Amino acid sequence: FFPRFERFLMFFLSPFDVNPFPKSLDQKKMVGGVSVKDVSSHEFVKAYAAHLRRSGKLEIPKWVDLVKSGSYKELAPYDPDWFYIRAAAVARHIYLRHGVGVGALRKRYGGRKRRGTRPSHHSNSSGSVARKVLQALEKISVLEKDPKGGRRISQAGQRDLDRIAQKVAQNSENEI
Repeated sequence: FFPRFERFLMFFLSPFDVNPFPKSLDQKKMVGGVSVKDVSSHEFVKAYAAHLRRSGKLEIPKWVDLVKSGSYKELAPYDPDWFYIRAAAVARHIYLRHGVGVGALRKRYGGRKRRGTRPSHHSNSSGSVARKVLQALEKISVLEKDPKGGRRISQAGQRDLDRIAQKVAQNSENEI
């Protein structure tokens, strides 16, 4: 919000003792902790990918260094740890929106297919990569199958992701 608008709101809402502004991270820690929703997505994905790499539990297919991430790509990913980053991003995505399946992930991680002189169109990413990421996260019990379809975050996975989010929030506070 803008400062003048905040003063305007506080003038009208002060008789009702209502705070229209969200709680700060300090207040959230006192009440119920920090969740994945409270931290920067970029920082969280980076931290969770590093956690997955360090733990060594995530099973990576042999073809990871050879494959493109979609038919619309010209080259394979440059980052050798791209599978960990994709797994962390998928785990965060399913944490925020449960019931996500392979098709939704293909659409989410798709991109622009350049078709030469013809207009560009959207193209979905690789279904095999999405499927293998989901299976790998299921194997380490971060995800579980949803009876209504798709995948959802398991209790152990939610606890793990919230713990990483707590660390990210503490690191961002220390930098400030």
